[in-house]
Amino acid sequence: MYFKRRELLRRLLGLTLETFEQIYLDVSHHPGKCRLAENGLGWRPAGGSDTFTLDRANIVTAQWSRGCRGYELKLYTSTTGVVQLDGFAEEDMARVGKCMKVWYGVTLEHKEHALRGWNWGKGEFGKYELVFSVHNRPAFDIPFTEISNTNLAGKNEVSVELSLPTKEEDAAANGILGGARPRGKKAGAGQDQLVEMRFYIPGLAKKEDGDGSVDGDDDQEEHNAANLFYNTLVDKAEIGDVAGDTFATFQDVLHLTPRGRFGIDLYANSFRLRGKTYDYKIQYDSIKKFMVLPKPDDLHNLITIGLDPPLRQGQTRYPFLVMQFKRDEEIELDLNMTEEQLDKYEGKLQAHYEAPIHAVVAAVFRALSGKKVVTPSKDFSSFHQQAGVKCSVKANEGLLFCLDKSFMFVPKPATYIAFENIASITMSRVGGNVSASRTFDITMTLKGGAGEHQFSNINREEQSSLEEFFKVKNIRTKNEMVDDSSALIAAALQDEGMGSSDEELVGPRADRGSADEDEESVDDDFHASSESDPEEEYNSQHESSGAGSDAEMADADADADVDVDVDDKAKDKDGDKDGYKVDQDEDKKRPAKKVKVRK
Repeated sequence: MYFKRRELLRRLLGLTLETFEQIYLDVSHHPGKCRLAENGLGWRPAGGSDTFTLDRANIVTAQWSRGCRGYELKLYTSTTGVVQLDGFAEEDMARVGKCMKVWYGVTLEHKEHALRGWNWGKGEFGKYELVFSVHNRPAFDIPFTEISNTNLAGKNEVSVELSLPTKEEDAAANGILGGARPRGKKAGAGQDQLVEMRFYIPGLAKKEDGDGSVDGDDDQEEHNAANLFYNTLVDKAEIGDVAGDTFATFQDVLHLTPRGRFGIDLYANSFRLRGKTYDYKIQYDSIKKFMVLPKPDDLHNLITIGLDPPLRQGQTRYPFLVMQFKRDEEIELDLNMTEEQLDKYEGKLQAHYEAPIHAVVAAVFRALSGKKVVTPSKDFSSFHQQAGVKCSVKANEGLLFCLDKSFMFVPKPATYIAFENIASITMSRVGGNVSASRTFDITMTLKGGAGEHQFSNINREEQSSLEEFFKVKNIRTKNEMVDDSSALIAAALQDEGMGSSDEELVGPRADRGSADEDEESVDDDFHASSESDPEEEYNSQHESSGAGSDAEMADADADADVDVDVDDKAKDKDGDKDGYKVDQDEDKKRPAKKVKVRK
């Protein structure tokens, strides 16, 4: 009965088929023709490529609003998410509305966008997209399928990373469906691509129900609004454990770049890094290089993964992941996969592993991502029979590994240099000191004026092994250390000559500095026997006039002031007169010393 009524209404309205020209599907680069029919709609590019069809049973709701190229018809489906058709004229709304009402039983809703230009508003979670509204009007929306990752960038800040095309054909304008972007690829439609947005969400909020409304229970505990926004977005955008069954999990893996410990969850098409602050969801298609590098300490192995597009953490980009594992650490792992799933990988995966952890991680990554594992070249061996040499990039110490087709420096900044991009390598020494001969630098100049990479403080012992490797790989090399050797030898001989001349002049007491000034020398202005100095200050044998006892001083109470020299002359009256005269002459020259005696 219902079918007959709809058929009658269709005939009365005269609706058979509606066609619209110059319509763009999902931000495609080329327009096409859109046709609405009773059983569904279809879109075909003008070039006659593949045709996009949508069954009427999949259409849930429809919206009409302004778009980039006119007016846009947005269809919310039950299986394929959001479908956008842009390029309609304003007068096409009536025709489209009739088709939606008669054929699909859906009311076309007219949405007006917010044009105030404000950057503050309300974030609302719908079934298929995140809508940012200003005064109850949508300013913009982000389909959940276009969100690749989200993180708490601060206490009240949430960062949202958008999906980017990982294949060249996805980024090109001449892809399938006229360049239309499929699920998760719309953000890469233009040359300039939006890769990240940040939302500042202050205050507290109550947890919302699944339909987006806030629970009316007043006793419900309030939480940090940014944390609630982050957790809701993780669930809606299928970031994390809800992205599918986990094939394997490795806990607390040490990462040197970005630094920290992350848990690794491996899925069918992507893997996830779980940290205390940041979580990352990375597609296997983003992996461009996979290397296993043994450290020269014989204790650790490094697994380096090259990513394009690189991992983003705020304003910092990480084109390489560098993990470190202990060589003697073993693990037992059972993959969470059925026999049918294992058969898809053609024997590259095993149901059970019992081996060193770095070998297990490399084997599982290799099978799931389909990338070749690169190891150090067998043509290079350092002085200590290792695969890498220690060096520095500016102030950062690290290891330089020689691979079969490239050089790799880890851990920070992780640098990959392919042989085909190197114009020449210069080996040089910094400074003219003799101590500089212990180390040397190498500078790799890139072709086409693309710059250079300098690796410094390399041990001189590694010079011969590196030169041999450069020769084997046919890399143009210039050794500037040969030109500096004569100057170093001259400087060394000059230092030895100066040392021998000092020994000839002063013997073993050479170069004593200011200590040489302390040597005893004759002072012309000093006279030890000067007549102007009192004899008792220098002659310990001199007998002072006051050397008598207290009794002698008591017997002299008759005179108040008595010259001490009188007693001395009385003592020598019977002695040698010549000696007396000499003493007398000396006494005359010496200042008289008087002593007051008590009466």
